[in-house]
Amino acid sequence: MSGLLAGKRILVTGVLTDASIAFHTARLAQDEGAEVVLTGYGRLTLVERIAKRLPKPAPVIELDVQNAEHLDTLAARVTEHLGEGVGLDGVVHSIGFAPQDALGGNFLNTGWESVATALEVSAYSLKSLTMALLPLLEQRGASVVGMDFDAQVAWPKYDWMGVAKAALESTSRYLARDLGEKNIRCNLVSAGPVKSMAAKSIPGFSELADVWDSRSPLGWDLSDPEPAARGVVALLSDWFPKTTGEIVHVDGGVHMMGA
Repeated sequence: MSGLLAGKRILVTGVLTDASIAFHTARLAQDEGAEVVLTGYGRLTLVERIAKRLPKPAPVIELDVQNAEHLDTLAARVTEHLGEGVGLDGVVHSIGFAPQDALGGNFLNTGWESVATALEVSAYSLKSLTMALLPLLEQRGASVVGMDFDAQVAWPKYDWMGVAKAALESTSRYLARDLGEKNIRCNLVSAGPVKSMAAKSIPGFSELADVWDSRSPLGWDLSDPEPAARGVVALLSDWFPKTTGEIVHVDGGVHMMGA
């Protein structure tokens, strides 16, 4: 079998619809020769239905990153599908959530409970997911790739989700520092906005989209998740063997534009 990910075993989280970057990452990973396992939260039947749209069947495992039992048993449940002793070559963290009162211009009034939820699900979960799978990742050396949204600036209406993304970026760097000795890389792909289920939950998403329409030197298609998915697949591959703690921008160039 040929392809960038030939013979690799990859776990992809966050596949909810076929418009998501996670779905297209799973699709491209299969096209490039990987065996893929998906995780889903809550609406598992929906994830299982979406999984059938992939080029090849992919098992779906339930995972709530706030559920200690789910995390404690995750490695064993993945092994049930992949087999004993084969390990994982890559993990895609595409998990993010903030309660509605943590978004939409309510930054100054958001209570700690909602902030804590946003931080745990969107940032801390990169660490908890990676550590839950560490017994599988350290068998072969591996690549962990998370989905980011540029946290260098304050975005309209993004509020505590923006803070959570800044925490995600820092978490990725510390994971890269501490797991490098196990030959585990940790990087992020900072993607431009895509019209996905997650985007629909962000008040003022159209304001973000307008920024990309006017400022991207390469242009940006809100309906095309594939460029970001290609970035993820590249980082999962062996073509970045000494890259870790990095944030790769796949955003049409918006991140580097001045006023």
